[in-house]
Amino acid sequence: MAQQGAALQNYNTELVKCFEELCSKRDELNIQIVKQEREKVKLQNDIRLLTEKLCVVNESLACKLAARNDFNRTITETEAAYMKILESSQTLLNLLKKEAGNLRKSADQRGYSKMTSHKE
Repeated sequence: MAQQGAALQNYNTELVKCFEELCSKRDELNIQIVKQEREKVKLQNDIRLLTEKLCVVNESLACKLAARNDFNRTITETEAAYMKILESSQTLLNLLKKEAGNLRKSADQRGYSKMTSHKE
């Protein structure tokens, strides 16, 4: 019976040792779980902050793109209007030169006919 008692004591010692190892491994795993849960919370917070920043940047970018489009439209319209003014100015200048030439010719012809009729 002493042998059976000693064997039982050995089994009990090994059982306690295995149980303590399991508890130790569970505690180590629990520490890792707690660390990862904290990391997860931190990452989720970082994601939330970055998402908020992204929304702000997207809104700002949308406003700036709209403003740039307005500038581009205004510049395009202004350039087109200015080109029309230049074309009109060129047309007016050509017309004025032509009329001035006609007036000179007409004045020269009148002056010439007055001079010839005056001599007679």
